[in-house]
Amino acid sequence: MADIPYRKKLDLRWSDIDPNMHMRHSVYYDFGAALRTEIMNALGLSMKVFAQEKVGPVLFKEECVFRKEIHFGDEIYIDFELIGASRDSERFAFRHRFTKEDGTLCAVLTLNGAWMDTVKRKLTPPPQIMVDSFSRIHKAEEFEWIETSKTR
Repeated sequence: MADIPYRKKLDLRWSDIDPNMHMRHSVYYDFGAALRTEIMNALGLSMKVFAQEKVGPVLFKEECVFRKEIHFGDEIYIDFELIGASRDSERFAFRHRFTKEDGTLCAVLTLNGAWMDTVKRKLTPPPQIMVDSFSRIHKAEEFEWIETSKTR
C-alpha cells in the first residue's frame, strides 16, 4: 500500500437495512472498523503482531455525520485517510467517507485514537514497526499534527 487514498466498494446485506429502508446507523461504524482491520493487515499489522508487540489501538471518539441516505442496491464506496497524528505516532485521527458511485457524499466517519500498551494498560508510542507501517497510510490534504500536550 502506497501513499494513495484507499477506496473500497461495499457489499450491502439485507441485514444492513433498517425499517426506514436505508442503511442502519451502526453499519457505518462496522464497515469503518472492518476496513481499518483490512488496512492494518495489509500494512503487516495483524492481531499476531499486536500480541507480540503488546500494543494495540484504542479509540477515544468515533463519530458519523449522515448526509444522504444509502439504500439497498446502491453502489457504495468507503475511503480511508489519516487526518492527523502526533509526532511521536502515539495519537492518530482517521476519516472514512461513504460515497455513491456518482460521487455523492453520504456520510463522514471520523475517529481519534492512540496506541495502548496492552500489559500496562497505558498509552504508549508505538514500536518502530507500527510507525513505519503508519507512514505508508495516505495523509489527507488537510492533515494536521496533533499536539499531545493539548490532549492529556
